[in-house]
Amino acid sequence: MTHPGPELPRPATDTSPPPQDDHTPSDAPPAPHDHPPFDAPTAPHDHAVGGVEPRRRLHPLSPALHGAKSLVVVVAGLSWSTLSRVGFGWFAAMATVLALGATVLAVVSWYNTGYHVVGRELRVYEGLLWRRTRAIPLERLQAVEVVRPLLAQLTGLAELRLEVVGGGKTEAPLAYLGVAEAAALRQRLLALAGPAPHPGGAAPQPSASADPTVTPVPPGRALHAVANRDLLVSQLLTPQAFLLPLGVAFVVTQFLSEGSWSFIAVASTITAMAGVLLQPIRRVLDDWNFRLARDEGTLRVRNGLLETRAQTVPLNRVQTVGVTWPLLWRAKGWLRLRLEVAGYSGGEADDRNRPDRLLPVGDHATGERIVAEVLPGVRLSGLATGLPPARARWLRPLGWRAVGAGLDERVFAARSGLLTRQLTVVPYARIQSVRVTQGPAQRRLRLATVHADTAGGAGAAAVDRDLDEAWWLAAELTARAHAAHRAR
Repeated sequence: MTHPGPELPRPATDTSPPPQDDHTPSDAPPAPHDHPPFDAPTAPHDHAVGGVEPRRRLHPLSPALHGAKSLVVVVAGLSWSTLSRVGFGWFAAMATVLALGATVLAVVSWYNTGYHVVGRELRVYEGLLWRRTRAIPLERLQAVEVVRPLLAQLTGLAELRLEVVGGGKTEAPLAYLGVAEAAALRQRLLALAGPAPHPGGAAPQPSASADPTVTPVPPGRALHAVANRDLLVSQLLTPQAFLLPLGVAFVVTQFLSEGSWSFIAVASTITAMAGVLLQPIRRVLDDWNFRLARDEGTLRVRNGLLETRAQTVPLNRVQTVGVTWPLLWRAKGWLRLRLEVAGYSGGEADDRNRPDRLLPVGDHATGERIVAEVLPGVRLSGLATGLPPARARWLRPLGWRAVGAGLDERVFAARSGLLTRQLTVVPYARIQSVRVTQGPAQRRLRLATVHADTAGGAGAAAVDRDLDEAWWLAAELTARAHAAHRAR
């Protein structure tokens, strides 16, 4: 193998496409007359006082639900060893006192929390000693989600969550509202998040469905409904399910060798086994009765058993589509589809809050049809990806043939994964920047990786390409991204 000589420095070129149009919220504080205080007289529902919409509080049952959630957290936080040391009576007393304290704080928080819409902003007010006002520009709205945990379902309430571009976490979780009020507010916020009216034009009048006393009819054209039986089978075909018999056998063996176990030992073992099964069980509960529909320029997703969710994702905010073929699913020809949405809370630890579900499980034909709905003109089976050069085997002895990349007429596609195969599809119009990177081993082999970054953060990468091909690919991606941005 011959080693390349030192490379001549390349002329500095801008390989970053122009950023997507975005509106920056104003940092100016709201005018005092924009929002009357809570104790000011307010008209019922959406009627304004003096031409300004009054602030509204959350549902009166919100403190009770927050207190119940706090009780569960407290009981879970107190360990089994605490129960064995202090006894059940003191354990129950400690949990009750802490839960009552949390409920009192929830009541105080509810009394000082409110929201209203001013122009194209949603303003949320909270805090007792330290007052806080959040102004959320609706033109930066990415997705709106109506979540109904089990207690909320029993009490007829719902939680509204907003995903905003550039936000580090979910914005303005309004918990809790009445179901009709949450649905009407979601519809109103999505309508305000659309294009701004022309100057001098008539201001949009609120529709009749904006009345929280009226339950809107769920619109949309049904795309697919996942069979719960397929969902259960798909989670049985996971490593956790296959390792479960080994775990049970280990527990039984330990129990027989010890002769007898204490309550603490039994409880700790059951807790450890529950942790192994938590992920597949949670996926079944989250994706139960999964329904996907399309309404003009938005996707509507409904799913959940103990906690139901109704997500609304604008299609123009979708940055990438990810396709996954788990190893044990390939015998049945199943795959999984996920979205990358600009600005959603990628920093949150709990990925259940992320509006990225597109298809929990389905066959190839269903995946083809759904991808064509999200990315018109794109055929999943027609995406060709080329292999890296043979010398990349030195870096990936086993997975050399598992990686690839290719340019389609409308999208950039990159695949990876040896046991679990993955394909990432990025429309050219969503590419924000293009990067070429080289590690020490890649420099020795004249290889490079080309990254196509999106507003969602992850994007896609063509790994271990020939150096000359990498620079050509970067220039081609930049040119196609510029053309796609101009055509929008």
